[in-house]
Amino acid sequence: QVLLVESGGGSVQSGGSLRLSCAASGYTGNKCMGWFRQAPGKEREAVATIRIDSITTYAESVKGRFTISRDNAKNTLYLQMNSLKPEDTAMYYCAAGRGYWCYQGFGLWGQGTQVTVSS
Repeated sequence: QVLLVESGGGSVQSGGSLRLSCAASGYTGNKCMGWFRQAPGKEREAVATIRIDSITTYAESVKGRFTISRDNAKNTLYLQMNSLKPEDTAMYYCAAGRGYWCYQGFGLWGQGTQVTVSS
């Protein structure tokens, strides 16, 4: 069973940056990978996804500020977050998809890393 472990969360002021990492304990193959977040009292939402061919999608709220990337040789997923806003405060989770296509859904989740942005 492959495990996903996130790191890089923390507390920053508005306008600051953080880089999240997600290390997979094994090969994630050609699966779509993604970052999700959940704020208290809100539903989990997709932040960004990336296919093995580097095709990406972003939530409208993070476009132009966040960048998702993956290092397939290292089985590691990244999320570079710039110009952070208080509304970005949430628990961030990485997830591995069920297949090549992101629409196939995500079946493997990390434990999450907290991001807190103060104004």
